[in-house]
Amino acid sequence: MNVDMVELARSRGRLAETATVDPVTAEVVRDFMETVCFEMATYVSRTATTPILNQSNERNATILDAQGRLAALSVGIPQFMLTSTLPVRFALHYLGVDEFREGDVFVANDPYHGGGHLPDYNVFAPVFADDPETGTRRMVLISSIQCHHGDTGGAVPGGYNVTANDVWGEGARWPVLKVIDQGKERRDVLYALQANNRIPDYIGDLRAQIGAAQLATKRLGELLDRWGVRTVEESVDYMIDYAARRFGEEVHRWPDGEYEADCYVDHDPLGNPDIHLHVKITVDGGDLTIDFSGTDSRLEIQAWSTFGNTRGYTVGQIAAMMDPEIPKNEGFFESITLAVPQGCVLNPPAGKPVSAGTHHPGAEVGEVIALALQDVLPDKAVPQVYKTGIPTVIVGIDPRTGQKFTDHSAEVYAGWCNAAKGMDAWGCQAAAFGNLWKATAEINESLFPHVQWSRDYRTDSGGPGQWRGLCGSHYVKESRVDAQVYTYVVGMKYPMPGICGGHPGEPNKLTLRYQSDDPYVVQHTADWVPLGAGQKINYDYGGGGGWGDPLDRDPQAVLDDVLDEYVSVEGAEHDYAVVLTGSLADLTLVIDREATSNLRDERRADRAL
Repeated sequence: MNVDMVELARSRGRLAETATVDPVTAEVVRDFMETVCFEMATYVSRTATTPILNQSNERNATILDAQGRLAALSVGIPQFMLTSTLPVRFALHYLGVDEFREGDVFVANDPYHGGGHLPDYNVFAPVFADDPETGTRRMVLISSIQCHHGDTGGAVPGGYNVTANDVWGEGARWPVLKVIDQGKERRDVLYALQANNRIPDYIGDLRAQIGAAQLATKRLGELLDRWGVRTVEESVDYMIDYAARRFGEEVHRWPDGEYEADCYVDHDPLGNPDIHLHVKITVDGGDLTIDFSGTDSRLEIQAWSTFGNTRGYTVGQIAAMMDPEIPKNEGFFESITLAVPQGCVLNPPAGKPVSAGTHHPGAEVGEVIALALQDVLPDKAVPQVYKTGIPTVIVGIDPRTGQKFTDHSAEVYAGWCNAAKGMDAWGCQAAAFGNLWKATAEINESLFPHVQWSRDYRTDSGGPGQWRGLCGSHYVKESRVDAQVYTYVVGMKYPMPGICGGHPGEPNKLTLRYQSDDPYVVQHTADWVPLGAGQKINYDYGGGGGWGDPLDRDPQAVLDDVLDEYVSVEGAEHDYAVVLTGSLADLTLVIDREATSNLRDERRADRAL
């Protein structure tokens, strides 16, 4: 922290000592800022030029104070909650407050300066207002919008070079760039950004973010004009303190103790097996410590999650296990004491490649935390996890345009959604994706030269339990042109886990050139595997884990699942010990109550031996 930031922190401390804001006003200010965040995110969706942004909602908007403390955020991708703030703090520290001028807009994407991985571009802008107490015009807030882009330059298209030797092989690193200087566009910088990206419309997406950040500065200026600098700053302080207090009160209700767990990722993109995560969670009164000591640190591993990314997944999981009314701001995040040893896969040595690791082992951070706390908070132990590997990137030439296309396979599919106590998993996607939206077949078939033939639920793929995990999906897509496929697949050996006695979901399986004479089942990485025109991709997405003992599931619920084709007649007996008689085809199935009771008694007796 430089001298300017130290003096600003001191002045804010003096301000807090004499604060007069009331709770209602603080809440009104917070609600206004959260609405501005929603406006930023919506602005991007309506003005971006590529499908990954104008369809998917893969963005997160935040507002920070002048010290870089998170004050408000929108509903977005959960792990973005932290990776969208740390790049701003780096810029404040590196450039200094004096370099933040009215009308400026900055861009950053560097994983080793607070980001998650190179595709995540953060655009932020300072908000200035007149301070009548000091007689100066100064920075009060910072608006920020982070989005995932479809390319980063580097050796391969699509933003994911999972076999890169280092982060430089994954694409262009931009720790912090000023793209708008006091309202004037820096054409040289924008051109440099464009020149390091394959996608022609990339700059349109970046301009959408710039416009969103500028819109937020206008809206937040209106907020400051309405309430004044002092009231807004006091409101931010109040809500941060309130979140910290609520966080501590809730943790204080948890039983004190140390809770440990382990989980694994199948392999890294090179095939190195069993990437190990270990966590020890300590609850001591209202204090919560999460320590990842003991996590894998093999240097040959090619699966690394940056500290910012790890922190984001940690906060996302803990937030999902607490009262949702607690504001998600700096007070919440700083209440977690986080220990992530430098050199482990969750806090890599500088320069390691991270494009794949932002997903895995990043996502498994939520899994191992949920496993550790499943006996402490059984009602809320739902892993905020997905098992995607990376997007299935398909590259070829579109005959309609003669141009190269990059299809990230961002279509609707189902998978990986765990059950919770009292509720079967439902819907399509795991909650870990936040408000990520997947495109319909009709939209993507109009954008890319392919046909989608199947996206059906997979019978018997949801993890059995007293409450059942969501089924995975049987996904088939045919390429209409010669293409190449690049992807990385996990969740085959270690699928979504069961919780509190529930069983895991079915694993993933990806087959390229499906139903041809030369099928290719992906073992860990598909490194530009050829796909001929008319050949198909089959991705059997894995199911979510179950919650609780399957033998405790209501037999009527099992019968309902069979009628809905989530569970087969054979699966009902094998997984739940529910015996059915009659015909599914004729819809005459009934539960044999006596046979079911006897079979369940036998199964329980066998367990006791």
